[in-house]
Amino acid sequence: MGQPEQRAEGAGPFTTRLTWKRPAGETVVWDSRLARRRGAMSVRGRGDAVSTYAVADAEALGRLRRLNAVASGAFVIGGALFALGAAVSQFGSGGAAESASIYFAGGLFFNLGGYTSLLQVMNAPRHSQEGGPLVTAGWRWWAYEPMRLDWLSTFVLFVGTLVFAVNLLDSFLQGLTVQQINRLIWTPDVIGCVLFLVSGHLAFAEICHRRRPCVRSRSLGWWVVAVNQFGSVLFMIAALAAFTRPDTGSLINTDIANWGTLTGALCFSLGGVLQFFERP
Repeated sequence: MGQPEQRAEGAGPFTTRLTWKRPAGETVVWDSRLARRRGAMSVRGRGDAVSTYAVADAEALGRLRRLNAVASGAFVIGGALFALGAAVSQFGSGGAAESASIYFAGGLFFNLGGYTSLLQVMNAPRHSQEGGPLVTAGWRWWAYEPMRLDWLSTFVLFVGTLVFAVNLLDSFLQGLTVQQINRLIWTPDVIGCVLFLVSGHLAFAEICHRRRPCVRSRSLGWWVVAVNQFGSVLFMIAALAAFTRPDTGSLINTDIANWGTLTGALCFSLGGVLQFFERP
């Protein structure tokens, strides 16, 4: 129980997986995503091909379940509202103000999902140096931990949702020139998409324990990250297509902008559904 970890893995300066050897011959593996999502560490006995789990205490598990339910539900609803707003805009069943209102409501749920995801990281059980049970600290509403890859990924995601909020608020402004539309509405949209993509790349680095993305089709966490990252790519395509041409005052491609937003939003809703099952 008192032996230090044998191996540390991760991307760059970030440690996302630690491995210990217990005196009894068991191998204990702490994985950052497994610990914060499921409150568990994998334990493999000598010659045993099946992993079991050493979980956190009951209070920590209940906390993880509640936070996960809020975060996943927020992304499901937020994605559905964004898809509805794009459908209203594409099929002309409502005015621009109605579509903007639906987008804004969806953005509030994205804000909630982003902040709750950050709370999941800040209040997740932490590993003990001896490879024993996970340790849960007191509740925190905020913490600055830039050397933790999971914190950095969720923090960038949360900032991205706040930047989207600026874009959504500015969309209610009337009488804007083309230059003002591109500066106040389009630019925050693109910046938010970039932050979502960066967050997804960091999430891949956490789950793959390296800088380059990997394919782990048997991992539910990998599917959550992959579906959300695909949604971020579609959001970026939609944002680029929504640039307003100064010479004509029209979008580069309205159909691509609307369909990219609609399908990307559905990806986030699906990611929220999958995330709901990634719990203790």
